[in-house]
Amino acid sequence: MARKPDRADNQAALSHPEDRRDAARRARAEIAFNEQGVLGTLFGEFDANLVQIENRLGVYIGARGNKIVIEGAPGDVNCAREVLKAMHERLLTGQDIDSGAIEALIAMCGEPTLEGIVTGEAKQPPIMIRTRRKTIAPRTAMQAEYMRHLAGKDIIFALGPAGTGKTYLAVAQAVSQLITGSVQRLILSRPAVEAGERLGFLPGDMKEKVDPYLRPLYDALYDCMPPEQVDRRLASGEIEIAPIAFMRGRTLSDAFVILDEAQNTTPEQMKMFLTRFGQGSRMVVCGDPKQVDIPGGHERSGLADAVGRLSGIDGMAVVRFSAADVVRHPIVGRIVEAYEGKDA
Repeated sequence: MARKPDRADNQAALSHPEDRRDAARRARAEIAFNEQGVLGTLFGEFDANLVQIENRLGVYIGARGNKIVIEGAPGDVNCAREVLKAMHERLLTGQDIDSGAIEALIAMCGEPTLEGIVTGEAKQPPIMIRTRRKTIAPRTAMQAEYMRHLAGKDIIFALGPAGTGKTYLAVAQAVSQLITGSVQRLILSRPAVEAGERLGFLPGDMKEKVDPYLRPLYDALYDCMPPEQVDRRLASGEIEIAPIAFMRGRTLSDAFVILDEAQNTTPEQMKMFLTRFGQGSRMVVCGDPKQVDIPGGHERSGLADAVGRLSGIDGMAVVRFSAADVVRHPIVGRIVEAYEGKDA
């Protein structure tokens, strides 16, 4: 299998005099994979996945047959071994591996729960969400905590910047429960603050008026279910997407309810929404407290108000993401950190 030049450079560096003097501080680990059918995908085209791990951790990885040898500093070798084992387990469970997933596993390798996240601890099943189109595993330790709460808590507040998976994972969990029949309906909502929730001046019928504001929710749905199933369930009412103003006066029973962009609700709207909770339901409230766009700028965010009032109530959970949990392009995390640093 062809090797990129930088891998050869890494290997040659091991014989450098300085490396020989530091040999006592270097470590070596070997991994043998029994399931060889996934090794091509594990290594990547032209060993791109191995190169990525080498460059990020400063180790050398040699592959022959079903065996991999890792050499480098002890901590980096241990991390590379964990990442490769986690990648292999993900492939065996039908999950995809891309550069973003590898970056996430490298970021998590210092967490004591990495192996448990991927393979399951104490004989418990691994943390993952299965939908019609994909199987989703956490990419950060905070995502793992969030996914545990999604599977067990009645109401979850997910706070944090864009790109941390708040809404996407909530939609995936909702789709999974809709498919298995544990809920009968999926209701997705958000405030249409860009138009002040006065939608009459926009062209088209009501669906055409509100769809632009709800596009991110549609995107997550279509990523988790085949388009024809999404359209059929939308037509039948099993999936409902509507502005928060449409929730008033309803009781949402046997439903998985998601409120996105919740930082743009007023305290009155948030109270109205939370009190729609019915029997057999689960509710997820997602938002970024630092991105409040309520018109006028003087109204307190209903998200901040609710978290302040309700934290610690039995059956509720609050998950706080940070720039370290951004799973989009790495530059997004750096942008978030730059803005948060400026605000601080």
